[in-house]
Amino acid sequence: MSMTKRFLVLATVAAAGLSACGGGSSPTPSVSRSVSSTTLPAGGHGSTPTTVNIYAADGPNMLSPVVKNMPYRIYVPESGGDHVDVIDPNTYKVIDRYLSGSNPQHIVPAWNLETLYATNDLGNSLTAINPYTSLREGPNIPVTDPYNMYFTPDGKYAIVVEEAQQILAFRNPTTFALEKSVSVDCPGVDHGDFAADGTFAVFSCEFSSKLVKIDLATRTVSGYLSLPGSDPQDVKLDSAGQIFYVADMGRGGVYEIDAATFHSVGFLATGRMAHGLYVSRDGKSMYVTDRGEGAISVINLATRTVRAKWMIPGGGSPDMGNLSPDGKVLWVSGRYNNCVYAISTVDGHLIAKIPVPDSPHGLSVWPQPGRYSLGHTGIMR
Repeated sequence: MSMTKRFLVLATVAAAGLSACGGGSSPTPSVSRSVSSTTLPAGGHGSTPTTVNIYAADGPNMLSPVVKNMPYRIYVPESGGDHVDVIDPNTYKVIDRYLSGSNPQHIVPAWNLETLYATNDLGNSLTAINPYTSLREGPNIPVTDPYNMYFTPDGKYAIVVEEAQQILAFRNPTTFALEKSVSVDCPGVDHGDFAADGTFAVFSCEFSSKLVKIDLATRTVSGYLSLPGSDPQDVKLDSAGQIFYVADMGRGGVYEIDAATFHSVGFLATGRMAHGLYVSRDGKSMYVTDRGEGAISVINLATRTVRAKWMIPGGGSPDMGNLSPDGKVLWVSGRYNNCVYAISTVDGHLIAKIPVPDSPHGLSVWPQPGRYSLGHTGIMR
């Protein structure tokens, strides 16, 4: 989101009187209905999917040998400033804070799982973070307008999302040398996800009510999908690899986009300013952050229905984050309340609120289960 619009939203939310970061009573647990499904071993990236759960390699504590000895930490970018905060999830305390660059938006795990990157949007740079020490490593890497960043499923390219420039920049995933710039005819490009077979990606364009489809073999635009009146945000493929869910802040819910046809096939109302999307460790549920009403909605992916809503005591602004390695805690930033929330995925109760200044945004929970990272705050396969 551009700085101008971001500050307008901040002012609007502040005027609405959302509570500041602080204590609160636990919400009443929501009763959920169990839905059985079969999970088969995950196939390799870039192949035709033969599984019913594309996240099968992301199960509870299924840590790669690359990350198994990395300390469990929460990395939080202060999008209104120029720092990154590090939280110890065992004590719920901030244990470190250091400079990154101006306007860090997301903490992005590298495809090879070895490094985290703070995307310093206005600083035109990336800050590398060593997950073993939880500290920044080396000088900032010059990169134009990195609002967000992804990695192609084959690991060949980093895709730097230049939101202000309306460009998806394909770069070397290690040196970040530019390979190809893909201009998109839709202002506000910012979030995306990849097809199960790794052949294409879908990105949202929040200022133009559109989605854009990118052919990864040719690195070209292969189509657009208009969603009139929408304000599309996060994008996440369901565990069956068939439906892209797209959070819509404008309508307060999620679009369902058929992955095979690239057509809208449904809409689920969740709550005001639906924003972030996260799939449960068993692949059966999707958590939606309803930023405008301080809630988390839970979607049953088998029935494509909303099965629960968890309210944050005292309200809040849950934004971006990820699950704990065991999947029992959803960590999300409280962007307009200067908080980070730890929320139980067992019954939805609030475990902790941790104060973090300057509009915490796309936090990363690391390490994550999975074989490789597709970027953002930790889309794993």
